[in-house]
Amino acid sequence: MTKFKIKPTISAEERETFLNLPALVYQKDPNWVPPLRSSIKKQLAPDNPFTQYGESQPFIAVSSTGEPLGRIVAAVNKRLIEKENQSVGLFGYFECVQDFEVAQALLNTACDWLIERGMKVARGPIDLSTHNNCLFLVDGFHTPPAFMMPYNPPYYPQFIEQVGWEKAKDAYAYDFPVHNHQLTAKFKKGYNIALKSGITFRSIRLKGKGFEEDCDIIYHLFTTAFVNNWSSTPRSEAEFVAEAKDLQQLIDPDILIIAEDKNKAIGFFMALPDYNIPLKQVNGKLDLWGTLKFLWYRRQIYHSRVLAICSLPEYRRKMVPIALIYLGMAGGTKKGKPYQTAELSWVWEDNLPSRKLIEASGGTISKTYRIYEKELS
Repeated sequence: MTKFKIKPTISAEERETFLNLPALVYQKDPNWVPPLRSSIKKQLAPDNPFTQYGESQPFIAVSSTGEPLGRIVAAVNKRLIEKENQSVGLFGYFECVQDFEVAQALLNTACDWLIERGMKVARGPIDLSTHNNCLFLVDGFHTPPAFMMPYNPPYYPQFIEQVGWEKAKDAYAYDFPVHNHQLTAKFKKGYNIALKSGITFRSIRLKGKGFEEDCDIIYHLFTTAFVNNWSSTPRSEAEFVAEAKDLQQLIDPDILIIAEDKNKAIGFFMALPDYNIPLKQVNGKLDLWGTLKFLWYRRQIYHSRVLAICSLPEYRRKMVPIALIYLGMAGGTKKGKPYQTAELSWVWEDNLPSRKLIEASGGTISKTYRIYEKELS
């Protein structure tokens, strides 16, 4: 039995321990891609916009000899509580060595913190909100995660279920062949129907005011189209734009397409090159050396990730989603493009209309993820 204690992270040294923990857990895992330390640090900083509508507390598990063993963050997202009209609290940023008692203590500590704040249900893993990292991988450990997707050891879901947490909902990642893949004729037909209906399509603009305007367009479309997504609350426009600017230099405009009807934006196809391929080489740090390595290894990208296919509901009968998939595939297979495969992730298991469309375009489930819940007393 490992002797250990759980304590809140308060000092600068404890915060460093928190940030360093994943490297300990995954040191022998060839599929792990180190997260950018600066990104995690920013999410948990006192001036993060989350603090305007929520509160959180990071904890670490440390052995009696000072060895780090695990970490967790308990959080209350007031926007989520208002949306769901129930006292639901969150846990996230969970990492733990393969020791069940440490995992149990971390989860129980997070639950105790949530109970003290009146929460009746705990849910996770969700890093403050579903716009950050969330979900445990439960099937599909054989390959590295795609860009901005979660990854964890197989024992995480085993441990949490052993503690008594239950499945709330699963989500899927779909793999697509891209090289030499031909969509069925109905996708080109759908594209032509959309054009005849007066719908136009263009790539995102990447410079100056055009980029800012397109960020505003995508933000409002995203917020409108996905307003009913489970366990999700809208980001502020400032939060969305800040994230978009972080990604601005990483966008391939041929695979980020906006649909318009008489200059009114009504949908988009959003994909990005799989930057986890070069990020795997930088050890979580984009300092000078890390940036040089990133720029070198980004030339080896052969994979892309489709983050979202969005259409306002009233335009679905005009074949806008099908047209966007057609154009996204066409953009990804243009001469000179490196993409051999793609992943569309993630899609909730009960989102049957989207899953049907994805599977009709050739996608097959490659990974399964899960959110867990537990009643608090």
